[in-house]
Amino acid sequence: METSIRVEDKKSFIQWFLGNYQLKKRESVWILNYLLNHEQLLEHVHFVLEARFCPRAMIISTHCSKEIAFRFYKKHIVTTDADKSFHDIRLHAKEPIYIQLNFKDSKQCIPYMKVLEDNPFIPDDYFLTKSDKKMAEEWLAYSLYEYKREMLLQNINEALDQKNQQLFEHYSDQLKKLEASYIIKK
Repeated sequence: METSIRVEDKKSFIQWFLGNYQLKKRESVWILNYLLNHEQLLEHVHFVLEARFCPRAMIISTHCSKEIAFRFYKKHIVTTDADKSFHDIRLHAKEPIYIQLNFKDSKQCIPYMKVLEDNPFIPDDYFLTKSDKKMAEEWLAYSLYEYKREMLLQNINEALDQKNQQLFEHYSDQLKKLEASYIIKK
């Protein structure tokens, strides 16, 4: 993933963040300072929301957050050991790392929003509500019903054009059943 946020902006943000927030785990401060002092690593750092979906990610929390102090994700392995994550960052310096910061009012924090990137690993339906899903299912059911109805009407018209009583009755019965089943589901 090519970074769209400049390294200088990430450095400025990390400096601002460390100066304004107290982290729950001191190792988190060390990690952020390490990143701050290694620009080549910062090129591969991406600040995102919902980092747990990323193949290699860290979640860091401040004291003003109710979230867990620290988590590191690598593929399907999760650890709260900051030392292991620090070693992984050093050993795999050219791999992208996604960082989520949990702090009070983070979504209203302009400095954070300036470095925040879209998370390409969030599932497409993650932000859909139950209501959205229900509406989509209803629309899909209606679209399928309309398609089947149109096909049956077309078949009925063809049967009439061919003066085929048997086909006409067959398709008419199917249409009645389709309409009855759609009314029942609705």
